[in-house]
Amino acid sequence: MKLISILLLSYLIGSIPFGLLIGKIFFNKNLREYGSGNTGATNTFRILGTKAGIIVLLLDMFKGTIATLLPLIFRIHEINPLIFGACAVLGHTFPVFFYFKGGKAVATSGGALLGYNPWLFIFVIVVFLLFLFLTSMVSFASLGVSISTVFLVLFSPIFHWFIIPKFDLLLDITITILASFIWIRHFANFKRILNKTESTVSFGLGFFSNKRGN
Repeated sequence: MKLISILLLSYLIGSIPFGLLIGKIFFNKNLREYGSGNTGATNTFRILGTKAGIIVLLLDMFKGTIATLLPLIFRIHEINPLIFGACAVLGHTFPVFFYFKGGKAVATSGGALLGYNPWLFIFVIVVFLLFLFLTSMVSFASLGVSISTVFLVLFSPIFHWFIIPKFDLLLDITITILASFIWIRHFANFKRILNKTESTVSFGLGFFSNKRGN
């Protein structure tokens, strides 16, 4: 019963729609009515600005981190902590509080990795920023880093890299599922990337987008 309760708590933590709350409380705007309609950090950056976007990004990441640390807090040892982080990701994407329509899982997934393996989290941040610098597209960076992380967790143990020195089947499965989930949630973005109509940010070189011209 305790295990089920903490898994449910992880989901509920992930379900907190910080972007939606900050938009309504401080800007009198419902993010569902603007931009992509998502309540995650990316749409917050576009609609509410950089400061609000950074705050929502950090809060969404924190949801995944605190969920992953819940087993340590409540001394639960019979299940891998990454499962709790995955529950928070599920809550972030399908929040029970707001009709199961939430964000696209990237920030909360990163927060879960921070709680589980800080070195893996650093890798994710570096690769994400690299893709963002090259393309100026948050969606492209999200898709690129998800695939890169899958390859890292699969091949790092083979070469005994310090990030993941030994084989971890649960980590491999979880990362693959999360990456697949991110791609599914970004399917519309992927089509816009192919058509060179995806939104860009001012940061970066703008490869594969209309930012550099056709």
